[in-house]
Amino acid sequence: MSDDAGRLAWATAGAVAAGALMITAGLFQLFEGIAAVADDRLFATVADYTFAIDTTGWGWIHIVIGALLALTGLFVLMGRSWAYGAGIGLAAVSALNQFFFLPYYPLWALLVIAFDVFVIWALAVVLAEVNAP
Repeated sequence: MSDDAGRLAWATAGAVAAGALMITAGLFQLFEGIAAVADDRLFATVADYTFAIDTTGWGWIHIVIGALLALTGLFVLMGRSWAYGAGIGLAAVSALNQFFFLPYYPLWALLVIAFDVFVIWALAVVLAEVNAP
């Protein structure tokens, strides 16, 4: 196998892993948002938190980000080159959103942040391999 073929194989595997994790993290956020909108009491309320938003508000934020992340993950799996850059951006927004959500549901937020960080890394590697001379 030539060096170019090996690089392409790694890039393809990275894209598949990133796309699948984007869909997973997006669905996590989507269901987290639906749960927050359906029942405000599901998540712990935090007193005197700088970024205090009503849990219904957080729910809608999670629904939008989750849906966009999952949809972009589908386009990554379909091999759309624009989706790699968009996926990196959405995963960064998702991780930042989960950081602000940490006091409400810390373990869940840390899990989604870990997924988002891996997605950013995998898509960056894919972009580097695809664009390598």
